Amino acid sequence: MKNPREVREALEEQMLSPKASFSARSKGRRRDEAECDIRTCYQRDIDKVIHSKTFRRLKHKTQVFLRPEGDHYRTRLTHTLEVSRISRTIARGLRLNEDLAEAIALAHDLGHTPFGHAGERALDEILIDEGGFKHNEQSLRIADKIEQNGNGLNLTYETQDGILTHTGDKKPSTPEGIVVRIADRIAYVNHDLDDSLRAGIIRETDVPEEIMCALGATNGERLNTLILDLINESEKSGEITLSPRIAFIFETFREFMYKSVYLNMKAKSEESKVFGIVNEIFNYYHKTPDELPEEYRRVSMQDGLKRAVSDYISGMTDKYAVHVYEKLFIPEAWQVR
Repeated sequence: MKNPREVREALEEQMLSPKASFSARSKGRRRDEAECDIRTCYQRDIDKVIHSKTFRRLKHKTQVFLRPEGDHYRTRLTHTLEVSRISRTIARGLRLNEDLAEAIALAHDLGHTPFGHAGERALDEILIDEGGFKHNEQSLRIADKIEQNGNGLNLTYETQDGILTHTGDKKPSTPEGIVVRIADRIAYVNHDLDDSLRAGIIRETDVPEEIMCALGATNGERLNTLILDLINESEKSGEITLSPRIAFIFETFREFMYKSVYLNMKAKSEESKVFGIVNEIFNYYHKTPDELPEEYRRVSMQDGLKRAVSDYISGMTDKYAVHVYEKLFIPEAWQVR
C-alpha cells in the first residue's frame, strides 16, 4: 500500500503539466535524507524554511520604508507571503508544481539585510573586493550554510536554484523558478505602490493613466490583470511570459516606481544613516572578531572574517541592528528607553 507521499507523487504525474517539476524526479539534496512518508521533498523544503530562525526574522526587516508609521506597511515577511500566494496561483493555473513554487518563494529573501536595499548596498560596498554582496546569493548561502548552526537547511537542488535565480542575470532551471521570479516583481511593484500612496510619497494622480487603465485602479485589480494575462499568454505561447502589450505596460509601471518611489529622496531620506550604522557595526566586529557569536567565528575560519561579519549583519533585524549600534557606540546613560 502506498504511503501519503507516494500517493501525492502519483497524483502529480497525472495532474501536472509535462513541463512541471515532479517531486519524485527531484535531483535531490546535497546531503541524503530519508524520505518522509507524508510529505514530498518540496513540501519538506517549505517546512524547513518556515521553521527556520531566519524566516521568522523577516517580520522585523524593512521592505521599502524605514521605520514606517503604522501597522499596514509591508515588511520583508509580508512581501514574502504575497510572493508565495501569487506564485502558487500562477503555478496552479499552469499546472506546475505549487509546492516547489511555494518553497522557492518563501526562501527567496532569506538573505535580505536589515533596512531593505539600503542595507544591501552598504554591505555590497564594504565587500567590493570580496565579490560584493547580493541578497539572492546570501539567501542561498543562509539556506545552504548558515542556518542550523552551520549545517544549512539542506534544501533540494530545485529550490536552491530558484532562490539563487529569482533575481540577477542567471535564469531559473525550472518553470516554477521562472514563476517566482515574475511573481516577485508583480508583488513588489504593486504593494510598493500601495504603500507609497499610503505614505504620501506619491498621489494617485501621479500614476500614469495608461497603467491604471490597462491594469486596474486598485491593488487587487492590478494583480488580477497581471496574473490572468500571464497564465493565458503562457498557455498560448508555451513560454512563461506576459503578453507583449501587458509586458510593455508592466515595464512602464516598474520604471515609474523606480523614478518616483525607489529613487525618491523622501523615501530615501534616512538611507545615509543606514550606511553609517552598517559600516560602524562592520568595522567594530572586523577589528574585534572575538566578540562575534561563536557560529560566525566558525564561518570566519572557512570563508574569511569579512564574509563572516557580513553574514552576522545581514541576519539582523532592523531593531536588532539599531540595538547593537546603540550598545557599541552610544553611552548607556544617553540611550532612549
